[in-house]
Order: sequence, then C-alpha cells, then structure tokens
Amino acid sequence: MKSFSDRLIEVLREKGSPVVVGLDPQLQSLPSEIKTRNFQRYGRNLKGASRAVLEFNRRILDVISPHVGVVKLQIAFYEVLGPHGIDSYQKTARFALKRGLLVIGDIKRGDVGHTAEAYAEAHLGKVDIDGLTTQGYGVDAVTLNPYLGGDSISPFLKTAKAYGKGLFIVVKSTNPSSKDFQDRRCGTRRLCELVAGEVNDWGSGLVGKSGYSAVGAVVAAGSPALGRRLRRLMPRAFFLVPGYGAQGTKAEDIRPYFNADGYGAIVSSSRAIIFAYKNPLWKKKYGRKHGEKDWERAVEDAVLRMRQDVSRALGRGR
Repeated sequence: MKSFSDRLIEVLREKGSPVVVGLDPQLQSLPSEIKTRNFQRYGRNLKGASRAVLEFNRRILDVISPHVGVVKLQIAFYEVLGPHGIDSYQKTARFALKRGLLVIGDIKRGDVGHTAEAYAEAHLGKVDIDGLTTQGYGVDAVTLNPYLGGDSISPFLKTAKAYGKGLFIVVKSTNPSSKDFQDRRCGTRRLCELVAGEVNDWGSGLVGKSGYSAVGAVVAAGSPALGRRLRRLMPRAFFLVPGYGAQGTKAEDIRPYFNADGYGAIVSSSRAIIFAYKNPLWKKKYGRKHGEKDWERAVEDAVLRMRQDVSRALGRGR
C-alpha cells in the first residue's frame, strides 16, 4: 500500500501545481439559480439547502479537476445543515475521489484515546458493525488538533499506517488570536515550535519512498522567518498552507514553506476560488447579473490565476 505522501507527490506531479481548493460552501453565497432550483424541488429546508450545496460542489469539481489534484472539505459548513449536510459532505468526497483527486477532511478533531480511535475509524479507516466491516467517510487525510497530546494522535497514526492515509496536524493557524497560545514562549521556543518537534517525531514511522512523511502540518503563511524555522523542525512533513486569497496570504509568502526539491507544501484557497464571481473586479468586468451566470468561468479563472501566481513565486514560470 502506497504512503499518502507518495500518492500526494504523484498527483502534484500530474497536475503540475501544489494548489488545493477548499470546498467551503456557505449557502448565502451560492448562485441564486442553484438555490432556487433545489428549494423548488426539495423545499426551503435543510434538505433543499444540502442538495444545493451538493450540486454546487459537483459543478465546481467538474471545473477544477483538470487543474488541481487536491480538495479540502471543511466539515463545519456541512454539519451546519444537519444530517442532510453530512450526506452532502460524504457524497462530495466520493465525487472528488472518482475524479482522481485527493480529499482532505478538514475536521480538526482532537480527543481522548478511545474517542480519537472512533474518529479515526470513521474518517480514515473502516467501521466494524458486529462483524460487518464498512467504510466511513473514506477521505484521504484529515486535519487534527494536537492540544490533548500524543494519546489523541496515536489512534490516527495507527489508522493512517494501516490504510495509507494522511494527517495534517495544526501547528500554526491563520486566525489572529492564534498568538494567544501558539506564539507563547516555552523556554527558548514558541509553543508552535514545540508542537512542530512532536509532529516530526510522530511522522517518523510513516515516511514513504519519496522521503516525505504521511504526517504533515497545518502552517499558516505570513511569517517567512517562522516558516523557515518550522521547515527546519519538520523537514519531512508536508505543510498544508491555508488562507491564500480571502485570508490575505499572497503567493510570495509561501516560498519558505517548500523544500529545495520543490515539494513539501500544498497551498489552499477556499472562498477566493469558489465564490470568485463575487469578487468586485469580476462584477465590474461582467456586471452583477451576468457575473453570477458565469460563476463557473469565474472559478476556473481564479484557479488558473492562483496556479500562475504560486508557480511564479516558486520560480517555476513567468
């Protein structure tokens, strides 16, 4: 069974870009024609909303799959729509997998051992139902919160090894108050640097043929100096770098997060891609009404522009 890191490198080579698209579908931002059609068919309720989200995601996947190899699903935007929303989460993941994309479940779980084991089985492994084994969500990787320590991570490590899956453990997040804890000094190092050392140790038993571990880290861009320190502490980890576009991260901010071989990081953007038709520049170019009708074209333009920006920042193109 291939390591997640080896599979990740394969898909990055195939697509020629480390860009990740986040499918974070906020109902109020969906094109009106999608909402109207699904509300008319299923009702203006959680089911109708969830089906609108599913249609939106399927159409986005059709647009982006030639250009990117990885998608990230933030589960909160599905959970808010109840059981129907979770159904859309799972179906979206399956649609993406059928298109040959790797799927990251952005779940940020972190709990005591036996609970963590259940989470790991549900999202990455298989569930035993009185002797009948079946797959849960079946995503390729998940994000985790390490605050509870090693016994909250170890069940995920075991499951990742057994099924060739990946983990991205939060080391440094994008939110402004992340400094409240993550930047606190613990002796000579920041807390995030201590967590980075643990991530490196946790991933030592899951290194693939590529030399990279299946245990990666969520590392926000914005501080090149910190990025370099974290890269030195986690040389074999893939960094999941969130926040490009809507959260202010620019392409040049992420250069220190990559290794000399050109790998070691994937760069995620959500709202700036999937809701690109709401961008004021797009509205100005095409007009509000026409711009919404061309929302899929806006998505593709945004993906191609991000690919180009990241490639230039990494010295891969003009």
